[in-house]
Amino acid sequence: MARYRRLAAPLRLGPLTVPNRVVFPAHLTNFAVDGLPTARHAAYAAARAAGGAGLVVVEESTVDPADRPYEKLVRGWDPAVVPAWRAVTEAVHAHGVPVVAQLNHNGGQSDGLHTRAPVLAPSPVPDPLFGEVPREATPADLRRLVAAFAAVAGRCAAAGFDGVEVQASQSALARQFLSRATNRRTDRYGGSLENRARFLAEVLAAVREAVGPDRAVGVRLGDEEGAGGGTTAAEAAATARLLAGRGLVDWVSTTVGVATATLDRVVPPMTTPTGYARPFAAAVRAAVGVPVIGVGRFLTPGQAEAALAAGDCDLVGAVRAQVADPAWAAKALAGRAGEIRRCLGCNQECVGAVGLGRALGCVTNPRAGREAPLPVPARRRVLVVGGGPAGLRTAATAAQRGHEVTLLEQGRVLGGAVRTAAAGPGRGGLLPLVEDLARECARAGVALRTGVRATAAGVLGAAPDAVVLATGARAAPPAWAAGAEGVLDVRDVLGGRVRPAGRVLVVDELGGAAAPSVAELLAARGCRVELVTAALVVGQDLGPLLELPRWRRRAAELGIRLTPEVVVTAVDGGTVALLHHPTGAVQARAVDAVVVAAPGVADDALWHELRRGPGDGGPEVHRVGDCLAPRRASAATRDGERVGAAL
Repeated sequence: MARYRRLAAPLRLGPLTVPNRVVFPAHLTNFAVDGLPTARHAAYAAARAAGGAGLVVVEESTVDPADRPYEKLVRGWDPAVVPAWRAVTEAVHAHGVPVVAQLNHNGGQSDGLHTRAPVLAPSPVPDPLFGEVPREATPADLRRLVAAFAAVAGRCAAAGFDGVEVQASQSALARQFLSRATNRRTDRYGGSLENRARFLAEVLAAVREAVGPDRAVGVRLGDEEGAGGGTTAAEAAATARLLAGRGLVDWVSTTVGVATATLDRVVPPMTTPTGYARPFAAAVRAAVGVPVIGVGRFLTPGQAEAALAAGDCDLVGAVRAQVADPAWAAKALAGRAGEIRRCLGCNQECVGAVGLGRALGCVTNPRAGREAPLPVPARRRVLVVGGGPAGLRTAATAAQRGHEVTLLEQGRVLGGAVRTAAAGPGRGGLLPLVEDLARECARAGVALRTGVRATAAGVLGAAPDAVVLATGARAAPPAWAAGAEGVLDVRDVLGGRVRPAGRVLVVDELGGAAAPSVAELLAARGCRVELVTAALVVGQDLGPLLELPRWRRRAAELGIRLTPEVVVTAVDGGTVALLHHPTGAVQARAVDAVVVAAPGVADDALWHELRRGPGDGGPEVHRVGDCLAPRRASAATRDGERVGAAL
């Protein structure tokens, strides 16, 4: 604890005392059912409280039935929310940790898909993502909404929350009033900063009156939008000074970016430097006399402690770090930071999943959002074959549940396909997945044996009670590549086993990071690279991960030619035939090499050797990860957790 003495120090937020400086900020989960919080919310929040967070802020509740930008938004205006939220506050309070509700109205960052009604905004400026022209809010609308914020704040108090935070950041009507990009009004709610902040100030005043003097009130402000004409850092600091100077808030929580135009700044991908938003929090802190929560991809306790030591913020908000490891804070404060399961910044199962309407999850922590306790099993002897993410997750989970586990890996190094993927430019952030899993296995007592090729005879000779095969997948060239020379698999290039030169055509049949990574790698080496895909957009699956805009910029700088909507029909020597499927036109490319990213084939020969019918005896045999079906790392760890928990 001495190493992180600032992180461990308690702090007062108005009438509220937090036991340390680690905050689990509000974020979307898609756990709601029929607009109400669920037992899943309670278990999820309680796990972070039990894991040492000093303050938990639950996800937004909307104050208005007409505000519904996504299906699973929590309906704060519904009286039924009180008992539902009470179950959450009681679960968090059981661990001695305060919990705060966040209130919001998304304003023009929405559409009428769910409500069949026009959306409301300061001015009729369409959001760049939703594209719907909103109705300009009238003074009567604003009076109604101020009262709605107060009413929902009262419900939060009745539900047992220790305070309320009003969102005025990445997706909020209040932010849209603050921003010159979305507020074109000429009345008392537009023009000067004081006028643009008027609606937010009225909301905060009403909320403070509704919750009374014994509960804290805070605001989450967007420090800098990063979009043309939007709020700047200086304006955000001035807004914070105005609100704090009037005694309207007990803390200011900060963030950077807008949830639609610049979402990659709100939840940045792994290529973003850690602590990137510290300067913005520091500017706000210099302007106010209340505590400031700083964010910005804090991955380790050391990074958080450094931000506090520098005076950039008073508390540190870490969402994804605590999604990946609910005990992030407790491990840090107990001197066990080396045991923390690190966030990758991959955005696959958190931002990507939520953006697609699915429940939040985590590649690193497949139990995120699934925190219900597991039954204690009888001890068994388990043999895991394969040391990639699926095998490592299976072994760690099984050993933590009390089983005697041995893991065999034919290579000299653990990590499987993740190590190959991490060789791509900017993809080194994937390595903590397998590095942390290997350490987790060692701490749990797994016997890790590398350089051992498993055979059916050897597996059966070890007489395990259960066998889990995580033998991965092997390359499978597409039909058009059969018998063609010069067609290389993306894994061989990323792994350094082949080194193409000259004119290289990269063919993407996966849509993920593999083809863009190898294209960038080869272009940086001086190759003339063209990346083709049958999809409408090159690198389409990078979009939900918030990596696509930055990768497109890097591709342009490297001169990579991007060609969507084509399929390869034949390879003849150094000539590749491409069919533009919307028009039927055939094009030819003269190349020196073709690199293909295509679906693999499960490497399941050992499975077929070990399979037995009912009554044949022998151990039970399971498959996980690509050995079951070639997919992504999120599926591999999810499979491993599922089987490891079921043994």
